[in-house]
Amino acid sequence: MSKPSKGSFTLPGESGYEELTLQLAGRWGADVIRDSDGTKLSDEIINAGYGIYSTICIIRDHNEWASRNLDKLQQCFLITNPKVAVQDYVSIYLMEDFFAEQFRVNDSKEAFKYWQVYDRTTGEEVPRGQWNYERESGNVVITGVAPWHKYTVSFMVYRIWEEISMYNHTTNDWDKEHLMQIDPIYTETQTYLLDWMEKWCQDHPETTVVRFTSLFYNFAWIWGSDERNRHLFSDWGSYDFTVSSRALDLFAQKYGYSLSAEDFVNGGKYQVTHMPADQRKLDWMAFINDFVIEFGKKLIDIVHKHDKLAYVFYDDSWVGMEPYNDRFQEFGFDGMIKCVFSGYEARMCLGVKVDIHEIRLHPYLFPVGLGGLPTFKEGGDPTLDAKKYWINIRRALLREPMDRIGLGGYLHLVEPYPDFVDYIEKIANEFREIKELHHDGKPYQIKTKVAVLHSWGKLRSWTLSGHFHETVMHDLIHVNEALSGLPVEVQFIDFEDIRQGILQNIDVVINAGSAGSAWSGGDHWNDHQCVDLLTKWVYEGGAFIGINQPSAVDGYDSFFRMAHVLGVDEDTGARVVHGKWSYETSDKHGLVPEGASITPKNGIYLTDGSADVLYETEGNITLSTHSFGKGKGIYLPAFEFNWENTRLLLNLIRFAGHESHETKYITDNVYTECTYYPESKILVVINNSDQVETTTIDTEYGKQTLELAPYDTVITRIGLTKSVSP
Repeated sequence: MSKPSKGSFTLPGESGYEELTLQLAGRWGADVIRDSDGTKLSDEIINAGYGIYSTICIIRDHNEWASRNLDKLQQCFLITNPKVAVQDYVSIYLMEDFFAEQFRVNDSKEAFKYWQVYDRTTGEEVPRGQWNYERESGNVVITGVAPWHKYTVSFMVYRIWEEISMYNHTTNDWDKEHLMQIDPIYTETQTYLLDWMEKWCQDHPETTVVRFTSLFYNFAWIWGSDERNRHLFSDWGSYDFTVSSRALDLFAQKYGYSLSAEDFVNGGKYQVTHMPADQRKLDWMAFINDFVIEFGKKLIDIVHKHDKLAYVFYDDSWVGMEPYNDRFQEFGFDGMIKCVFSGYEARMCLGVKVDIHEIRLHPYLFPVGLGGLPTFKEGGDPTLDAKKYWINIRRALLREPMDRIGLGGYLHLVEPYPDFVDYIEKIANEFREIKELHHDGKPYQIKTKVAVLHSWGKLRSWTLSGHFHETVMHDLIHVNEALSGLPVEVQFIDFEDIRQGILQNIDVVINAGSAGSAWSGGDHWNDHQCVDLLTKWVYEGGAFIGINQPSAVDGYDSFFRMAHVLGVDEDTGARVVHGKWSYETSDKHGLVPEGASITPKNGIYLTDGSADVLYETEGNITLSTHSFGKGKGIYLPAFEFNWENTRLLLNLIRFAGHESHETKYITDNVYTECTYYPESKILVVINNSDQVETTTIDTEYGKQTLELAPYDTVITRIGLTKSVSP
C-alpha cells in the first residue's frame, strides 16, 4: 500500500515567521496554509504555492460600523440573582452579578417591553405597575411586595464584547480593542454585510477557501463580575444568545404568539441543551435556523461567485446552523471543519453532508488550553496532550474516512518544542495512511445495529452540548466516545422516530441519562405509545440497554417506564420498607472484562427477582441482564469512558445482538483495538495505552499475534506487516 507523504494537512501560518511556516509546511506535508484569529499571512507565504484558507468571523471585526450602529449589536436576556425582600419594597441592581465589559443594559422602548419581574416564591409575574427602572442608578425598584419573598428581574442587554474575542483577550493576551458582534437580523446589518462580503472577496484573490468561523450566533457564555465564579453559564448548544426585540417581534408575526423573557431565562436555569425542549423552544430554534439559512446562503453565494470554496467551522458562533438539520445542505457549504478533542467529535463532523470534512487537532497552538491549563508555556506538555487526544480521534478515523486534518493558533509557539514538531509529523503521516485505507471499501462491522435514543435524536447526533471535557458529568457523552471507535453501525433517534416505525431496522436501543434530562427523555416517557412499541419490539427480539435513569419519569407504578423490560427499577424513597429480592452474581457469559468499573447507584432493586445480576459494587447492582420474550433488557447505573468499559459496552452489544459467539476481528487485549478492511484484506491494530502491549486477533485467515509499542499503530496485510511509530 502506498504511503502518501504530503497533502490533506492545513498549517497555520504567521507573518514574521515565514521561514518557520514554510519549513513546517514541508515537514508536515501541508498543502494548505491558513491564517488564525489574531494572525496574518505575508505575501511570501501567500505566494509560496499553497492553497490559502482565509478565516473570517462575519459578525465581528466591524467595530467602526458597530460604533455607529450600537442598536444593531447582538443581545440576550439576563436574570438577576433572587433577592429576598425584607420590607414592602426591594431594589435590585441589574448588573451586580455580571461582567460589565461583556454586557450593557438595553432599556430601549423596543426591548423594555420584554422585561419581566417575578416573585420566585410564588412563581407569579409582578405587574408592571409595581416596578420601575431607575436608569441612572441601574436599579429596578419593586414596590408592594411580600416581605420574605424572593424577587428577580429579567432584562435585555447588548453584548458589547464578542465572547471568543473576550476569551482570547483574557486567556491568550490579545492586545487589541474589544470586538463587538453585530446582529444580521436587522436589514441594515444585512445590507452592510453583503457589501462587505463582496468587497472582501474582491480584495483577497489569493484565497482558495473562505473559512467562516461559524456564522452569526455564539453559544451562550455568560461571565460573572466575581472572578470566583467567572463563568456563570456556558452551553454550546444553547440558543439564548439569539435574542433581540426585532427577532421576538418577527417570531410573533410568523408563529402567531409571543415569547417572553421567562421563555429564555427559565427562572435562572436558561434553556440548557441537557433538558428536553418544549414546543416554544423548538419553534424558536426553527425560526432562528430558517433565518440563518436564508441569510447565510446569500453570503455563501457571493463566495462562490468569486470562484472560492466556502467551509464552515462548527464551533464558536455555530448556533442556528445545526449540521444535522434536514435543511443544512441549503447553505451550500463545500466543507465542514470541527475542532476535536475526542472520537465522538470526529464522528459528528464525519456525518455531516458536505464534500470535505476536516478536523482541527488539539492542542491548539495557544499558550493555554480551553480548560485554562498551560499548553505552550511553562508547565505545559503539548506533545503528551497531542498523544492523548490522537489515540481517541484515531479510532474514530479508522471507522469513517476523514478528508483533512490541521492545526490552528500561533505557529511560533512550537519553536521551543521540537518533540511536538516531530510528533505532529508522525500524526500527519499516520493520518494520510489511515485515509488511504478507506479507498478500497468500508471496514468490517458486526451485524448488530445500535440506536441511541434521546429527545434530540438525529438533530444532535454524536454530541451533547460541548466538548468531551466540558460535559463529563453525562453518561451519554461517555457512551458516545466509546461507540465512536467500535465496529458497530450507530444512529441517533428520538421518540417520534419510534412512533414512525424505526425500530424495525434496529437491534439494540441505548437510553442513557439522568431523570428529566434530554438524554434520558424526560416527559417523552409519558407517551404510552412509545413505551408499548419498545416493549413489543424487545419481546420480539430487540434489546434495550438502560444506563443511569433510563426511561425515568414520575407518576407511574415504576420510576423506570421500561422497568418491566430491564427487570430493575430505582427506589426514590417510597420503597425503603419494602422487601428486596436477594441475588447471586454470576457473569456466566464472560461479558465483564478484567478492570471494568461501574460507579454504583443507591436504590437499584430487582423488580421480580428474574433478572440476572452479573456484577455488583459495594452491595449495589452495577450490571444486570433480563430476558423479556425473545429479547433482553440490560442495565448499568453509570458509564464512564475507559478502555475496559469500552470493551464491556462492545460485549454487551454483541450479547444483546446474539453475536457473543463471533470473535473475529476483536482483540483479546482490551487496551488494543483493531479495524479490518475486507476488500483490501488490511488489518489495523492500535495500542491505546502508554505501555507495550501484546494482542491476538482471530481472523478468517488464522490468528494474528502482534506486539505494539506505546500508542502504536500496526498495519497488516495478510502475510505482510509494517509498523507506524506513535
